[in-house]
Amino acid sequence: MASNGTRQGGIISPFLFCRYIRDLLHDIAQAGIGCNIGGVFINILAYADDIVLLAPSWRTMQVLLVILETHTIKIDMKCNENKTVCMVFQPKRRSQNVSMSFPPLTLGNFCVKYVVTFKYLGHIIFSDRKDNDDIQRKVRNMLMRTNLLIRRFSKCSYAVKLVLFRAYCICLYDACLWSNYNTGCLTKLKLCYHKCIKMFFGFKRCDSVSQILFSLGLPSFDTLLHNSRVIFTHAWCKCPNMLVFHMQQVVPCKCF
Repeated sequence: MASNGTRQGGIISPFLFCRYIRDLLHDIAQAGIGCNIGGVFINILAYADDIVLLAPSWRTMQVLLVILETHTIKIDMKCNENKTVCMVFQPKRRSQNVSMSFPPLTLGNFCVKYVVTFKYLGHIIFSDRKDNDDIQRKVRNMLMRTNLLIRRFSKCSYAVKLVLFRAYCICLYDACLWSNYNTGCLTKLKLCYHKCIKMFFGFKRCDSVSQILFSLGLPSFDTLLHNSRVIFTHAWCKCPNMLVFHMQQVVPCKCF
């Protein structure tokens, strides 16, 4: 929107925006076209202004974009031309591949560009559906944060360091979504986790990792990964939005 909108960072802003685009989400969800995932009809996902359209074909996606354009005109809203992109997922079986290239999709007065990687809500998605690069990004981030903590808080007590390390280095955000990756990539992240603990708390390389984790009261890497998946699954099943989704086929919802 050019001059009106909700406050950036406000707690109530996502709810107000979802209310504002409620009719848009409803009409796209009830359009009768889109992807069927596990027997559930899904064609739109959204979290505040981050809206994703899902379609099994080029023509279907173009129809959804037309519906999106019609509603954005009604509510005086514009899609960001620089952030609106499209990603094509090729089928696993090459015999099912229709084409390697598609004509440009149009949204209003601009053409939507095609990309092979995209960042959605902090998680990097690749057209080949692999998570190796996202895991490597976690390795770089963990090393960067640990080095930052060492420079600023190396002389603090163990109690303070534990709080800092738990807050900045233990949170494996989106790790629960990893499903297609090489074992070597995950092993690198595990070794990085052990290395960061030894660096920040002043242990030697040859010290036992098990004894270090026990003495500090920190979880092992496998425990972190397991807890992340369990918490995500539990939250997914208990989410009230999912109840609305199953009853009305509407997802409160990023935009391609």
